[in-house]
Amino acid sequence: MMIEAVAPMIVMMTLILTTGGVLILRPISRRLGSYLDAVTAAKLRPAPEADLARIHDVLSSIDGRLNQIEERQDFAEALISASDPKLLTIPAPVRAPERN
Repeated sequence: MMIEAVAPMIVMMTLILTTGGVLILRPISRRLGSYLDAVTAAKLRPAPEADLARIHDVLSSIDGRLNQIEERQDFAEALISASDPKLLTIPAPVRAPERN
């Protein structure tokens, strides 16, 4: 007799708790999943600071090499003009503005 009264209550309580748990925990689990995806994607992406540092190093290297080429050109022009001024009959091209 007592089992007959308790069994429907246990089934009903289990149904209510399961439904309530799903309704409450589903949005939380979705947000947690999205957060974990974002954290994982951020760890897999290289840091933008590292990319900027690498780009800065490459540009510094190119700038140094360009400065060396300009110095060598100036030296060659000075050397040629000192030996025979008629060798430089073509005017020198306009140089690019100085970089900092």
